[in-house]
Amino acid sequence: MTQQMKFAAACALSLVLAGCGGGRLATPTGGSGYQASFATGPISNACNRSDRKASNRQLCGCIQAVANTQLSSSDQSLAASFFPNPQKAQDVRQSDNPRNEAFWKRYKVFASDAERSCSSLR
Repeated sequence: MTQQMKFAAACALSLVLAGCGGGRLATPTGGSGYQASFATGPISNACNRSDRKASNRQLCGCIQAVANTQLSSSDQSLAASFFPNPQKAQDVRQSDNPRNEAFWKRYKVFASDAERSCSSLR
């Protein structure tokens, strides 16, 4: 596995481990986390369908809650597509397309915030 593929897989795994979701029912719990046991959206759906052992409804809901505060619906759809296809994340990350570059900057902030906010739900 190349270094770039490992990075893409790590990004996708970080997303799953960070929580995989949140949604309209999510409510922030102070500045450091989200309660989102039943939140729904494209990221939580992809997270819940994934075969990763760390994923669960609460974790996936939390990730979705973070996504709802930081990513547009089109960004969420693109991020959700990384779960079944980690290579797609790598392709987007390496792209010279300005849209993909802008998305990747937003995605990195989202992934970091989701990891920090949702890691206790693993």
